[in-house]
Amino acid sequence: MTTAIPHGTTGRRSVDEQRRTLLRTARDVADDLAADAIARDQAGKPPADETARLREAGLPAALTPPGPGRGADWRTGCAVIREIAAADSSVGDVLARHYVHTWSGRFYAGHDHATALEEESVGEQWLWTGAVHAPVPHDDGDAPELTLRRRAPGYVLSGRRSVDTAAAAADQIVVDAVCAATGDVLVVRIPPGARGVTVESAHDRLGQRVAGAGEVVLDRVAITPEQVLGRRPHDEESTAPFTALAEPALRLALCHVGLGIVEGALTEARDLSRGGRAHRLPGEDPDLFLTYGELASAAQTATAVVDRATDVMARALDTGPHLDAEGAAGVAALVATAETVTSKAALRITARVLELADAPGLDRFWRNARVLTAHRPAAHRLRSIGEHYLNGSHPVVAAFR
Repeated sequence: MTTAIPHGTTGRRSVDEQRRTLLRTARDVADDLAADAIARDQAGKPPADETARLREAGLPAALTPPGPGRGADWRTGCAVIREIAAADSSVGDVLARHYVHTWSGRFYAGHDHATALEEESVGEQWLWTGAVHAPVPHDDGDAPELTLRRRAPGYVLSGRRSVDTAAAAADQIVVDAVCAATGDVLVVRIPPGARGVTVESAHDRLGQRVAGAGEVVLDRVAITPEQVLGRRPHDEESTAPFTALAEPALRLALCHVGLGIVEGALTEARDLSRGGRAHRLPGEDPDLFLTYGELASAAQTATAVVDRATDVMARALDTGPHLDAEGAAGVAALVATAETVTSKAALRITARVLELADAPGLDRFWRNARVLTAHRPAAHRLRSIGEHYLNGSHPVVAAFR
């Protein structure tokens, strides 16, 4: 049975005890998800049941930014994401995007607004998702995907936006949109159940089938002033260093999903090999030992790089608005490195285990890794890493969706 996280007792326990309790809960949920992961992957339904399991365990409320009596620090949040992703990477993906989007108030809004939003999110057990990225430039002849038009006391929002997780299951969707009157890019949150919001689910995905991807269609959706989180600058030069962490934070959280895929694939293949269901029995086969040694080393290397980036990101988030541009650039470069190493390891390991063992559902790890890494070109990241290494600058690595 999954152990739910008690609320309202955080102040009476040490940080270490809070972390241990949260990780125990994550392991319980992971064990529950692992039991029917193959069947749910094959069904490919939206994550209604999965998000209900997360809520029952209290994970959406627990994975919010740290504050008095609530939330999880960055390192702990990422550890929970990896634990869940090892059992079911689709659900890990849901939780990763939820956790990062709960930081949206801190990235874009003022302190009081962010605090009130986080407290409400914990109290209501909101599940978050979103897709915040640079809109299409006005000078290329194309209209922006999402447009805000003034209507007192707020705006109305129209357009379409692809969302990779929990499109129909989330309680809050964070998007950016262009204000038609001013040209400003505003970051807003919308509840999927609001009038004028419809969701077109993505069917027959190659991988991450249970993540609940879809396209959110918005038809004159009312946006109140409280739903406007803040302004997103048009370019990197005018972006505050702390706000600039929003994109690499999401990419880093997804690196932990990638590591979860790697850990899950290797563990399942190892268990199959030990149980005699592999293409070759372990025995004293030196070639099999060599292969597992190479794959385990690749996994451990990726883990070390991601953990270093996670530590640096945690310190940057703790710094808050006092973070300088140099610090933000260094974080972005480390995240790009972690992403490059993890993507390569995940694709290699998940493909290789298919040659080591033959069992229904083992292919899901490769499919999930492929979908998770499909929209992040390695060459672009490597150029950005090289530019930072040579010049100390770091342009945006990719328009992340």
